[in-house]
Amino acid sequence: MNYDVVIVGGFGHVGLPLALSLADKGSRVCALDINEQAQESIGAGEMPFLEEGAGEVLQRVLKSGKLTLSLDPHTISETETVIVIIGTPVDRHLNPEFDQLRGIMESYLPYFRDGQLLVLRSTVYPGITEKLRHWLRTEHGKNVELAFCPERIAEGSAMKELEELPQIISSFSEEGLARARKLFEPMAKEIIAIPPIEAELAKLFSNVWRYIKFAAANQFFMLANDNGADFYRIHHAMTTNYERCKDLPKPGFAAGPCLFKDAMQLAAVNNNNFYMGHSAMLVNEGLPNYVVSMVKRKHDLREKTVGILGMAFKANIDDRRESLSYKLKKILTFESKKLLCSDVYIKDPGFVSTEELVRQCDVIIVGTPHREYKALEIPADKLLVDVWNMSGKGCVI
Repeated sequence: MNYDVVIVGGFGHVGLPLALSLADKGSRVCALDINEQAQESIGAGEMPFLEEGAGEVLQRVLKSGKLTLSLDPHTISETETVIVIIGTPVDRHLNPEFDQLRGIMESYLPYFRDGQLLVLRSTVYPGITEKLRHWLRTEHGKNVELAFCPERIAEGSAMKELEELPQIISSFSEEGLARARKLFEPMAKEIIAIPPIEAELAKLFSNVWRYIKFAAANQFFMLANDNGADFYRIHHAMTTNYERCKDLPKPGFAAGPCLFKDAMQLAAVNNNNFYMGHSAMLVNEGLPNYVVSMVKRKHDLREKTVGILGMAFKANIDDRRESLSYKLKKILTFESKKLLCSDVYIKDPGFVSTEELVRQCDVIIVGTPHREYKALEIPADKLLVDVWNMSGKGCVI
């Protein structure tokens, strides 16, 4: 075999850090994708997105020859292990979509060989791993073993967390488990083996638990604000030297490509009877509307130029997928006299610089708490709305 592992979706936020980590540990890795522009960038030693520590590793594994980049699906037949970075999205009606996974697998079907281990890495609807195994073996005669080994990293910290966090593995046979263990052991600090259905649920439960905790913090923030109280002082009082409240997060726009989606997937698993998940969605998705409504109580936005500072879905990255800053943008485009947007990491010709936004805007709303905004000086005659409390002075809207 030419490669120890081929990663389908190997140029993206999940696939590329994994490819780099495995290659840096000595595996012969082929990152397979369809983005020619990304291939050129990565091949030149440039990361196509922000990922701390990844640039050095990329240049190292390119130089050593351990990482190959490819657009040719024939490479799938040149390995014993294939990792697929394809999840289960939800449609506009919040129902899981299976056609994308099936369609991509059908397009790669001719290249799979008997005896290969196929590892699913992204979040999938519970039971999909088993259904895919049956589909490959029974309907298409491919004697491929399936494993579900979910990624658990936080975007931007992948290189560090791939080595620090336990890796969950699952498969339908002892051989499949052994091969999955062998794949991840050189990289992961600890391996935890459980059945596939439990691994699928563990991944969903982990993301949804975080989403529910963020919703609790956001709801508490709204309640405190409605009573004229500073939630950050309350948070400090609750969590300081009190272990039972240590896991209470701080408020903010809880967004991104996973948390909301996985809450809706878990609702679908339970015939849409997932009241905590739906409630969390209403709270988290409603925070942008709440912020605008509170500002409108005291200020006539029709006469104000408003700026959104930070458009990525979380701090210190350049990923805008499912960012609630864009929901905030839609609301303020309608409500304000003029709207400006800025982000220190996202390149968009429609954005202005941080300095220009501060200079022009009457109202400045922090959408994403990038580190660069922490020491930003906002003139006293401008209204700063910062639910993240970057200034450390609290937030009462």
